[in-house]
Amino acid sequence: MSLTPAGRPPDARLHRAARIEDAVHEVVERRLRQRGWRPVITAYTGYGAPGWARVMARVVLTRRSPTPKRREKVRGWRSFTSSPVNNALVRIEIGGQVHETRTDRSGYVDTRVRGDLAPGWGCVRLLTEGAEPVEAPIRVVDPAMKFGLVSDIDDTVMVTALPRPLLAAWNTFVLDEHARTAVPGMAVLYERLVTANPGAPVFYLSTGAWNVAPTLNRFLSRHLYPAGPLLLTDWGPTPDRWFRSGQEHKRNTLARLSAEFPDIRWLLIGDDGQHDQEIYSEFAQAHPDSVAAVAIRRLSPTQAVLAGAIPGPTSDAEAVGSGGKTWFSAPDGAGLWSLLRDTHVV
Repeated sequence: MSLTPAGRPPDARLHRAARIEDAVHEVVERRLRQRGWRPVITAYTGYGAPGWARVMARVVLTRRSPTPKRREKVRGWRSFTSSPVNNALVRIEIGGQVHETRTDRSGYVDTRVRGDLAPGWGCVRLLTEGAEPVEAPIRVVDPAMKFGLVSDIDDTVMVTALPRPLLAAWNTFVLDEHARTAVPGMAVLYERLVTANPGAPVFYLSTGAWNVAPTLNRFLSRHLYPAGPLLLTDWGPTPDRWFRSGQEHKRNTLARLSAEFPDIRWLLIGDDGQHDQEIYSEFAQAHPDSVAAVAIRRLSPTQAVLAGAIPGPTSDAEAVGSGGKTWFSAPDGAGLWSLLRDTHVV
């Protein structure tokens, strides 16, 4: 019987696609190590509260270069050419405590650990054998905070027309990151919301793959969006299916945030080109005390057609009641702010 790199027999309960993927990763990892490739830790922005933190990272193999070259332009496909390190032992140092965990079959770490960090921005230190230690930023939410922001990314802060498969593939794998287009007024809207609610956490929730997290972070920073954790997913096979469900990822993440921060009422921001309205409506009905309001960026008729959606009304801005919550709808950030600025939300 063949063994995994960790010396364990393969799990017969895994989906066939997952077993094939694991076998390919095992062969690729072995050959890359023979060629001198070494592990590197990619740290993602985590979050937490005093006493705990959710730490997210990935361990992959990379070719060590003595003189790293600065890339002025980064194509999306480069983010998908790394090889994950399965079952690597990772040490997490946080607030004077040390915890140990292992990467999953795709090289990811996503774990909640104990540790005292002050509200605001903190960091944890990540270590694994053969790799340079790295620090992962952690957004520590003040227990007294009562307001937060959860935002979609695709077609909400960045124009991608993600639901259209070919265009999504072009934007993800080919398009230069500097050529991506920001949605007008959304960065200003978010900054005004954060200024009106000092200390409010901002989370960016998307069905995008973790591979593109560095690209998304650079985009958000370049266009002056408030810093905050990205909550992405892995596109690969799961133990029981060919691909992960993006809608399920969003539903589960919203439910998790509601449980982790029960005193926060969230402003949910999305667009009408995907399933944001359906998902937000379900969440608002199931967790009415966790939702302050819903703000929907309305696509133009052309954008709606490209996104595979039915074009919406053409009025500039409107506020309607739905699911017991007020829904604000406008084509851009300025329109949404004109509706939100004089409400209880701000």
